[in-house]
Amino acid sequence: MSRTPFVVGNWKMNMTKRSALDLADGISRGAPKGVQVGVAPPFVYIDAVVGELAGTAVAVGAQDCYFEKSGAFTGEVSVEMLKDVGASFCLTGHSERRHVLHESPDLIGRKAHAVYDGGLTVIHCVGEKLDERDAGQTLTVVENQLDELDPKRIDDPNRLVIAYEPVWAIGTGRTATPEFAEEAHGFIKSLLDRPVIYGGSVKPENAGDLLSQPSIDGALVGGASLEPDSFAAICSAASTS
Repeated sequence: MSRTPFVVGNWKMNMTKRSALDLADGISRGAPKGVQVGVAPPFVYIDAVVGELAGTAVAVGAQDCYFEKSGAFTGEVSVEMLKDVGASFCLTGHSERRHVLHESPDLIGRKAHAVYDGGLTVIHCVGEKLDERDAGQTLTVVENQLDELDPKRIDDPNRLVIAYEPVWAIGTGRTATPEFAEEAHGFIKSLLDRPVIYGGSVKPENAGDLLSQPSIDGALVGGASLEPDSFAAICSAASTS
């Protein structure tokens, strides 16, 4: 199935409002045609970034959410709130939510279904830790994390994207080889026919080799998404892959 490459910048807990707006402007200017581009700012800047990118093709989403619609959940943000400020997608299951903040598979699954049921696109993150990779458990871990989703309840192919992000490659400077990433992406697609994007220290220097693999449909970019020229280079690599 031919798909438009999807490249998403996850800004994590970075930026001030001014620098977020400047970055959004730089990304919109550098986004090539033939690529679907998205950015996920911190919650407090989503509204402003949506306004800055109004009239452009760059989508704005969130890095996380809570599964309840409203209530006494101090510090949480609902899908309805995200929609109200213009978000169109939301990440779920990012490795930092799993392994730093210790979210359970049940909580992650509830969040993913809340995002989908609320009308947004889900970008569901899966991937193994270093000890799991070394033990040959990559595919088992990925399959278990995909089981957090109920395909019968998430049946719109346009509103579910899987992000394969090997935990051992995130923020470490290490990157999965294109062949290793291709194997994992191909396995995911054998279980679930949805776009699968790669996350894990994606940089301009390695983007071309990764995004040229037939089963890799784009990238989830962390640190390199904070610099417009670097992010634009990754998007360009996706447009020519």
